Amino acid sequence: MRLTSIAFGIGLVLGVHAQSPVITSWIINPGNETGYGGIATNVISVHYTTNDVYVTSTCIPGYDIGPWTANPNLPANQDFCFRITRNPAPNTGTLVNTPLGHIGVWRNGVSIFNAKDGMSYNNQGIWNRDALVWEGISFDACLGHPAGNGEYHHHVSPNCLYDHLNDEQHSDLIGYAFDGYPIYGAHGHANPDGSVGIIRMRSSYQLRSITDRTTLPNGTALQASQYGPAIGGQYPLGAFLEDYTYVAGSGDLDVHNGRFCITPEYPAGTYAYFVTLNDQYQPAFPYVLGPQYYGTVQPGNTGPAGGHNTIPGTAVLYTAGVTGLAATLLPAEALYPNPTLDRVQLTAQQPLHVVRLLDATGRCAQQFDANGATQLVLNMGTLPAGLYTVEAQLADGLVRTGRVVKQ
Repeated sequence: MRLTSIAFGIGLVLGVHAQSPVITSWIINPGNETGYGGIATNVISVHYTTNDVYVTSTCIPGYDIGPWTANPNLPANQDFCFRITRNPAPNTGTLVNTPLGHIGVWRNGVSIFNAKDGMSYNNQGIWNRDALVWEGISFDACLGHPAGNGEYHHHVSPNCLYDHLNDEQHSDLIGYAFDGYPIYGAHGHANPDGSVGIIRMRSSYQLRSITDRTTLPNGTALQASQYGPAIGGQYPLGAFLEDYTYVAGSGDLDVHNGRFCITPEYPAGTYAYFVTLNDQYQPAFPYVLGPQYYGTVQPGNTGPAGGHNTIPGTAVLYTAGVTGLAATLLPAEALYPNPTLDRVQLTAQQPLHVVRLLDATGRCAQQFDANGATQLVLNMGTLPAGLYTVEAQLADGLVRTGRVVKQ
């Protein structure tokens, strides 16, 4: 197949407003699409002010979910409105524990929960049960399940949201914690400065070398009435969060399960969390965030009635093709050939950084590191036929999008 080079000024032809990733990274329902129970899927709307982004969602993803073994709960529309700061800052005071319930939101509007299942040994709140161990049987193929109130959520890596097995590219930005910092998939640059190659981000939490549960990870000796159960049988090592301890330098991430680094969406660097998987690509504790947030947490998302913020009247609606990037249609000559059987050539007059192909659900099907090139061939030969969104990020951080049809 012979490809013809079509040069264009990407800043002019794609001509959309530059926005920060906390505004542009959401998977927005493109046209009243429904999923489980006939409920609208993904993010319904995104509004923003100078300081905050308001994300509304039903908490139902665009991919298929269920069934849930030994779980009688069913997903229901949560009618959420989460508020995410555009100006995240480290918490230099008393750190905030991640609470029960949602602690952040995936980019498809689904809730992120921490590692706890909400129950503890003898209901003392000392030996807290690990959700993966105690509730994992009820996770569906996407590793999610509904809570008692119908809130579908993930305690661990949302494997249907991104390609968690792709170890050749930096993982997608897949969500935001409620302190405003981004959450990435399992792979990132080996060095925080973006050099070397791509590796799987390793947790720095390790199982403790204990033969009984008489002390806490910080060394506190417990009274006999506070001891945990004997290790083994129904209570294997790892059944409780307190079976783990943070060992600085044993992995790639800090005590919060993140680090300061360069990412595709933040070429100048940002603090970022990473979901963690072991070398068998199974969830690795603490799974998403550590026990405490790295940054300052705004009110309104957690606690009673949390996640039902009011959008200010001054907020601007992120509109596809006008203020946003999610569905900008390119002219016919922008991507060539289009439709295509296998390859599409993109030629720009400005350096490209990262180019992604998103499928109809918003999941990243392919990612290409352009490394400053102005011309890139996207090989779609292995992808199923359908409509794909092309997200082209320039070296200066600006992002533009287009559509391509794979025949």
